[in-house]
Amino acid sequence: MTTKGTYEKIYDVVRQIPKGYVATYKQVAYLAGNANWARTVGNALHVNPDPEGIPCYRVVNSKGRVAPAYVFGGEGRQRELLEADGIKFVYGHVDMERYRWSVGIFE
Repeated sequence: MTTKGTYEKIYDVVRQIPKGYVATYKQVAYLAGNANWARTVGNALHVNPDPEGIPCYRVVNSKGRVAPAYVFGGEGRQRELLEADGIKFVYGHVDMERYRWSVGIFE
């Protein structure tokens, strides 16, 4: 599969994450077709062509931490966007029990 096709599958999944929820890189990878694509998810989100339409800020690591190098304004900006969605942080990370999108959970 081409990178473009892979990235489009990833973007399709990320578009579906509802406001007020987050997904992990591995979860997005799994839903896009291959649970081993977690790094590919990160790469795709780093070059997100439409941050308004593809809410990449809703993707966090498995511990609920935001990306230290969030490409669209840094980790502080990612946290701001998540908080604007109504997501609360506990000890510096998203409360995954409460805010993880329940689709494709296997971790």
